[in-house]
Amino acid sequence: MADKAVPVNGMIQEIKKGKTILTAEPFAFVLSEQHRKERCDQCFKSSKISRCAGCQYVYYCGRNCQRKAWAIHKIECPNIKRIHPRVLPDAARMMARIIIKLSQNGREERGYYTPTKYRVFDDLMSHVIDIKEDMKKMEHFTSLSMVLLEFLPNDILPDVKELLAIFGRMSVNSFNILDTDMTSLGVGIYLGPSIIDHNCKPNATAVFEGTTLMIRTLHDLPALDWSQIHITYIDVLKDMETRRAELRKSYYFLCECERCNTPETIEIAAACPNKTCTYPCQSTDSHCPKCCEEFPEGFKECFDEVCELSVYHLEKMAHTACKHLDAARMCLTKQEGILHPYNLLVVRMLEMALAATMDLERWEDAEVYASQLTGRYL
Repeated sequence: MADKAVPVNGMIQEIKKGKTILTAEPFAFVLSEQHRKERCDQCFKSSKISRCAGCQYVYYCGRNCQRKAWAIHKIECPNIKRIHPRVLPDAARMMARIIIKLSQNGREERGYYTPTKYRVFDDLMSHVIDIKEDMKKMEHFTSLSMVLLEFLPNDILPDVKELLAIFGRMSVNSFNILDTDMTSLGVGIYLGPSIIDHNCKPNATAVFEGTTLMIRTLHDLPALDWSQIHITYIDVLKDMETRRAELRKSYYFLCECERCNTPETIEIAAACPNKTCTYPCQSTDSHCPKCCEEFPEGFKECFDEVCELSVYHLEKMAHTACKHLDAARMCLTKQEGILHPYNLLVVRMLEMALAATMDLERWEDAEVYASQLTGRYL
């Protein structure tokens, strides 16, 4: 299925907030192994599924999805069966599926972002030079290469130079495919949408229906100019230094967006010691610039400790499927009166608390956290 772009006559005028400006099907994609037994390998739906009779590994919701998947799966199916009981890592399977797709004239596939403009796989940036200097990425590449050498037939396995270019394009251009709860179900490469650059204050967002990606506007726009359409590649509810570090590490560029070049002090603000004052102070201030209330002795050390504790628990919860409500509540209590309510660490902790209450189906508590989050997004 070809990508669908909004019709263009020169440039469209007045794009309204919430409009879908691009719809795309994945060039290649993979369902995460952790969702393998509960979702269809092709459409990602969680309806009744049946196991593939060949490999006994992947599941489909019906004949239609099995037929759609067959072009790629007919190559991987006997090889998945052959390596059993070992399981192919998600990244290796994704890379294998890209290689299989390319061996089936995939380089000719076009992903349109206007009725006349398109991208092909080789248009995607590979960042090979950057990756060669990235020790962790090269270790990952070497590991994947060894797996693929054993998994794929020799007649379709590219040489090392091409393999590295494919790895680079996969690493830098993949989208996390999310469900309605913002849970990552897998990853995919989308050719047309790969034209869209990052901004820490995006004016568009990627949403999914199954594996179909849609780019929707977040604000009214004067015209559809793809050089001015931006999404976010990372979680932007972080301070400027953290965002820039993540983007440089994963995408090899220094973000020079307006938000990074002119960071808002409220993102890292301290709460005024006067509870009736809402002015965003700095932790190094001796008194509030607005109401002149003096900070108590040792406030800076206390502020730093609370920030350090918050970051520790946020990182810990980010790497686990379960969000710990008790830890989130403890951090929110510690933050109160120390961090400004609009400090990003407070906002992110409220998000964690909301996610935890939803996981636990504690809907009344979830409503409380949701109401506290209202209006706090930048």
